[in-house]
Amino acid sequence: MKRATDDPNPWLATRTRTGAEYDAPYEKRAQSGIDIHGEANLVMALLAEYGRKDARKPHVLDAGCGTGRIAIELARRGCQTVGVDLDEVMLAQARQKAPELRWLNADLATVTLDNRFDLILMAGNVMIYLTPNTEAAVLANMASHLKPGGLLLAAFELTPTDWPAQAQSAYAELTFAAGLQHLAIWSTWEQAPWQPGANYLVALHQRPQ
Repeated sequence: MKRATDDPNPWLATRTRTGAEYDAPYEKRAQSGIDIHGEANLVMALLAEYGRKDARKPHVLDAGCGTGRIAIELARRGCQTVGVDLDEVMLAQARQKAPELRWLNADLATVTLDNRFDLILMAGNVMIYLTPNTEAAVLANMASHLKPGGLLLAAFELTPTDWPAQAQSAYAELTFAAGLQHLAIWSTWEQAPWQPGANYLVALHQRPQ
């Protein structure tokens, strides 16, 4: 699939680990009894809170799904999930773990899906690792894939080298331009209240009804 820009993608240009190597730290933490599913916990809570979790399976897009850790957990909890990622190496690991799920190798700026989603998740610093100058196109495309009233949940560091220092305000402007309404921001996946100076942002937006 053609990219929206000819600039190199920072994730593809710098990744050195295989999918299995990327998964290894999470597996180690899980084996020690640590809950590694904070993202999925919040997704399920928000689907219930905003009335997206009804009798049928909620449709969730894991945009920038990597090795599929979150999408697989959400499917286990009853969601109908689709995972999209630009990195075929990461997707190979996802397909190996859950071949029954739908995994697509595509650019978030240009991917076209026949589904519309109750929630789209962009976890794991996806915004930071987008191909440069595609941020607006990605958010507009994600907004177009939401059902009316659907939710966009994204999280990223606020002090990266590959994203402007004004990441929070830049993201707010981009989501507004994409026609999304701001609902909430937190500093952790556990919904810790936002504090100025926090180095991590979890942001929730909604497509108007």
